[in-house]
Amino acid sequence: MGEGVDPTQMCQTLVDKVAQSKQLMAITDPDLLVLFEDWFEELEEEIVALAREHGRFNAEELAKKIGLSLRGATFLLSKLEREGKL
Repeated sequence: MGEGVDPTQMCQTLVDKVAQSKQLMAITDPDLLVLFEDWFEELEEEIVALAREHGRFNAEELAKKIGLSLRGATFLLSKLEREGKL
């Protein structure tokens, strides 16, 4: 691996995130998950429509346009680009 990368720490971080995800799924109301998924799909559609209308933009511009955090905007742009939607 690259210099300065601790594989043990990377694995532990991954295990922690999986455990946290499982915990959230165990306590989340299924009806709430459906609402979240619907909202998330609408948000993705809005971003794709904005990109069609105004051209490409970066995460900072997206965050300002639709009121997301920079981290959220970065995640969504990356996801939509990986899926070929942008």
